[in-house]
Amino acid sequence: MWADDLSVGQIFEFGEHVVSEEELLDFARAWDPQDFHVDKDVAERGPYRGLIASGLHTMSIYQKLNVTGVLTNWRVIAGKRLGDVEFLRPVRPGDTLTGSTVIDAIEFDDRDRALVTSSAELRNGEGKPVMRTVVEAYVHARPRRSRD
Repeated sequence: MWADDLSVGQIFEFGEHVVSEEELLDFARAWDPQDFHVDKDVAERGPYRGLIASGLHTMSIYQKLNVTGVLTNWRVIAGKRLGDVEFLRPVRPGDTLTGSTVIDAIEFDDRDRALVTSSAELRNGEGKPVMRTVVEAYVHARPRRSRD
């Protein structure tokens, strides 16, 4: 899809991803080795009463679902900004995550591209939001000669 094919308010749904305990532990050991992410005993005694995924892991799952479910169909040039990230509830082993993104704004420039701003939400299997973020990405527009 070209930027011209997108519209403000348009919603795109993601696929699903099941977070296994092994994946959660592997990610945390490599990238965020805090005790409550990597040590079941410590996590059980902590405020979350069990292992929880790193926020970075949650963001990575969001990125995978967004790319495979949405961006693979867009003519993306590059991301510009990932902001306003909110972690709303813990992600636990066995959680099935899905979500959606909605187009908030499309700003065309004179270089045959547009800055597309979208709001995204990742939800657990109960439909409760676990993460929200705002993303800006440059998307190719149809070449001007095709639009004139």
